Amino acid sequence: MTRRVPSVMTIAGSDSGAGAGIQADLKTFAAMGTFGTSAITAITAQNTQAVLDVFALPPALVAAQIDAIVSDIGADVTKTGMLANADIVNVVVAKVEEHGLRPLVVDPVMVSSSGDRLFEEDAVDAIRDRLLPLATVLTPNLLEAEVLLDRKLASWDDIRDGAKELVEMGAGAVVITGGHAAVAASKGAATDFFYDGHGFHEYTTTRIDTNNTHGTGCTFASAIAAALARDTDLRGSIAMAKAYVTKALQAAYPVGHGRGPVHHFFRFWQPRIYDKAQR
Repeated sequence: MTRRVPSVMTIAGSDSGAGAGIQADLKTFAAMGTFGTSAITAITAQNTQAVLDVFALPPALVAAQIDAIVSDIGADVTKTGMLANADIVNVVVAKVEEHGLRPLVVDPVMVSSSGDRLFEEDAVDAIRDRLLPLATVLTPNLLEAEVLLDRKLASWDDIRDGAKELVEMGAGAVVITGGHAAVAASKGAATDFFYDGHGFHEYTTTRIDTNNTHGTGCTFASAIAAALARDTDLRGSIAMAKAYVTKALQAAYPVGHGRGPVHHFFRFWQPRIYDKAQR
């Protein structure tokens, strides 16, 4: 009997530079042994240096993509990324509820690694009020958590309180990434902070000194989704995602002239394949 491969759907924006967005999601799904599908919410013209243009797709087309995937392939886990405006958030919420798309990993993508905004202002309230309460796990970076909470998180106590509040707002669990950026005492550690309404947990690794960080948030959330699809529990999925992103950062090689992407396929490439290209 043929073994069924778990499927994971990403509902997110397209990155023409292929470092973040659906391109990073699909690479991560494949690298972690799952079959990835995608419902594109927006097309971005971007590279490693900047986002040059954004075109949000009609909500009806986003809905049609989701329906097409669910009616044939299905989705063991769904992950959301860039949702450019409130109309798109609302149609995604409607489809999540209609099709019972759970578990749901919500990555509230708001700003690119180059600092460019990827959302209209009305999307924030829609994400906070409608999508966040559907999340099995919410994966904001520090800046995104601050936007959702409308305040700064400048200490570990602030981050703990913020995580609690996000769960109180309806998320099943939250993992805030990049918390070490708020705390000088982290001394080279890269710490992500988890809370599920019952207890806290810190995921800490040594911070990787690299400029190739484009797409780390998308990759982290997608790795959680892929691990969940392979029947790993939530805390174990986050640990696997943390290890995967760390190794992808360690193995990253230069692409473009700005912030290059992480190396999603580090497990499968031998160094000699690309060493010659760099000489």
